[in-house]
Amino acid sequence: MDQLAAMRAFRRVVENGSFTAAAAELNQSHTIVSRQVRQLELQLGAQLLNRTTRRFALTEAGQEYYERSRLILDQIDDASQAVSAHQTKPSGTLRINAPMAFGTLELAQWLPQFILANPQLKVDLVCNDRLVDIIEEGFDVALRLTRGLQDSTLIAKRLASCEILLVAAPAYLQRQGAPQQPADLAQHNCLTYTLAQKPNEFEFYAADGSEQTVTVRGNLQANTGIALRSAALAGLGIATTSSFIVHEDLRRGDLQRVLPDFTLKPRDLYAIYPQNRHLSPKVRAFVDFAVAWYGTPRWD
Repeated sequence: MDQLAAMRAFRRVVENGSFTAAAAELNQSHTIVSRQVRQLELQLGAQLLNRTTRRFALTEAGQEYYERSRLILDQIDDASQAVSAHQTKPSGTLRINAPMAFGTLELAQWLPQFILANPQLKVDLVCNDRLVDIIEEGFDVALRLTRGLQDSTLIAKRLASCEILLVAAPAYLQRQGAPQQPADLAQHNCLTYTLAQKPNEFEFYAADGSEQTVTVRGNLQANTGIALRSAALAGLGIATTSSFIVHEDLRRGDLQRVLPDFTLKPRDLYAIYPQNRHLSPKVRAFVDFAVAWYGTPRWD
């Protein structure tokens, strides 16, 4: 016996005042509804209804069972409606993980617009520069800047490409001279990013496709591109940093590109999220918003 179905049939009988009306509302036959109520009584070992040929009356046990089962069924219906709402529109809490510099300088620029477009959504943004386990730590989606993704069961949606640049303040270049070839960097104070795979080795690509690897040194290394940007603006040296961090400084002329005819291997920006059979609306809304936002190049 389907106890939940029998509970619903019993409730409908009580609230409609007859088996016939309950059967019509449930789109079932009178016989099926009557059998469900009888099976429920047999399972409970108690008579719920006193029946006559035309009418019925609740027994004391039937009245108590009706009150309790009505509350249970209402809670089940409320839970079903809540889940359905989550599956039709973005709501609830969206937990996002992002690198510290990206979350602070870039994501913070457009996240408010996303939240305004989804007023029933609450966002919990966590920024750090360690590789988090999205599933174990309970994140819905992560933004990552990387040169290569590890094999996993996670879904990765590429959003944009981010150049890695060498930059310096005009004052530094006037004082020390601008390098003309990658090898010239050996004579300069280079500010390096410690979370790079090889912080003190730069692999350059020339326009003809040739590669050059240069070992550099300097008096500052940091695990955040924001600190390297500040040091470069102060004229300390030549910094390696992501284009999203310094593109406005370059536009204003506060920083200048170094070795613009050579490129470093870029990093790609991905939205990464667990592989679910039914992608939740809140994750889908976030990823779709990010795809639209980065559909136009932002850091050229």
